[in-house]
Amino acid sequence: MKKTYTKYILIGLAFIIAPFLQQLGVISSSSIIVLGTVMFYSIVSIGLNVLLGYSGLISLGTAGFMGMGAYISAYLTQDLGLPFILSLIISVTIPLFIGLIIGLISLRIEGYYLAIATLGVAEIFRQVFVELDFFTGGFSGKNAGYPDLGVFTLDKMWTYILIAVCLIAIMIITHNIVYSRSGRALLTMRGSEPAAQAMGINLLKYRLMAFGIATLYAALGGVLYVHFIRFAYPSGWNVNLSLQILAVIVIGGMRTITGPVLGAIVVFGVPELILKQLPIIGNVDGLAYIFTGILIIVVILFYPNGLIYIGNDIKKLFKRRHHEKETVSDH
Repeated sequence: MKKTYTKYILIGLAFIIAPFLQQLGVISSSSIIVLGTVMFYSIVSIGLNVLLGYSGLISLGTAGFMGMGAYISAYLTQDLGLPFILSLIISVTIPLFIGLIIGLISLRIEGYYLAIATLGVAEIFRQVFVELDFFTGGFSGKNAGYPDLGVFTLDKMWTYILIAVCLIAIMIITHNIVYSRSGRALLTMRGSEPAAQAMGINLLKYRLMAFGIATLYAALGGVLYVHFIRFAYPSGWNVNLSLQILAVIVIGGMRTITGPVLGAIVVFGVPELILKQLPIIGNVDGLAYIFTGILIIVVILFYPNGLIYIGNDIKKLFKRRHHEKETVSDH
């Protein structure tokens, strides 16, 4: 258990090192923004992975809940002047409540129908973001500041570190959930709901739990987004973003906690940090979507469990080669 926690802490520390590398001139300021983006999308993707990977329920409304968390926090801090911590609690509680309602609805629909229903909810959210311009700024967007903790206001570097700390905490919390009785119940429900019911598993309870975790993490990601990027606009919370987050867990690895982090690096980090820096390829519009689409096809064909298992496969390959060499030398 302690070894697993160490893994999560090391992942967080790997991100935390980046601002100090920037001060040394090793990486650029824009790279810090990209890595911050990778982290809060990792948080959101971990939540979706609990919903889809562990409980077998699909949602295409992730972007809508992110946007809701972002706009509520921006409004509470900028317009009403509430402290960041209080606005954070409110900003994740309201989407959580709506997520629980969707969890109740999910008892009657499932599969593709559930995906379409959550997509409809996300589109309703997006239209609301456009129409409620007094709350969201409409098409002009909504500004927000760095988190004000009362004692002091964080700057860009410390906000980035806050996101990294949140990511570490989310990974540890999620680990404790999925490797507990609740996690086993979710996996059983994913395998067969009738079998789960026969074993005495309360489907309502665990569906609500799965949707609650997914929406809470999405809202938290939205809050961190708006206070790090310091701006949000309605068109950003669309179905394309929900599909990208879905791609993150497919590419990284379902039913894993570190897989979504790797997937977020690939989907949101690699196009910005590497592909857009290349001479000719970097000028291609929509390159990120092309790259993500090709990678999904490759992963499904060759790594259906996700890229997170590449390391294990490489170790197995070296062990097999080493064993073959030993066998040849013995003969």
